[in-house]
Amino acid sequence: MVKKGIKLGLLVLFFSLQGCGIYNFSGADIGTAESFQVNFFQNYADQSPGSTIEPGLDREFTNALQEMINNLTSLSLTGSNGDLLYEGEIVEYRVTPMTATADQLTAQNRLTMSVNVRFFNKTKDDADFERRFSFFFDFDAAASLPSVQSAAHEEIFERITQDIFNASLGNW
Repeated sequence: MVKKGIKLGLLVLFFSLQGCGIYNFSGADIGTAESFQVNFFQNYADQSPGSTIEPGLDREFTNALQEMINNLTSLSLTGSNGDLLYEGEIVEYRVTPMTATADQLTAQNRLTMSVNVRFFNKTKDDADFERRFSFFFDFDAAASLPSVQSAAHEEIFERITQDIFNASLGNW
């Protein structure tokens, strides 16, 4: 009797999941897409006044976005002709003073990064978009940017790539 109950439970679970479409535990709705492509995100932030020049930022961010999608979906990464295409550019990377002390000195700085993203879904035309994503990292003004950069990039990249993922594949 127990075996019959287990079989019945598995059958109900199987048919319940079949009606849900193609989802995974990340909540991604990949539809019929099988592959994705992330083009190199060129760093144009260094061309705007007041921006900080950061060599390798473009490569680091491109890799972070590829890893996020690769880790959260069953899609295959491809160099061309992907069912899903991510492209864009880094448009802001700047440090600005945020808070001051009583002596009118900077107490805290903010590193802000913004990325313009174009997303194309060959399997679902109405899913395409172009949008700007941005996040920041606050740090003590006594610290230099190079001393906090690793932690800053980790936090900023995590948030921006998650926002891009949710905008393109999240079905919330």
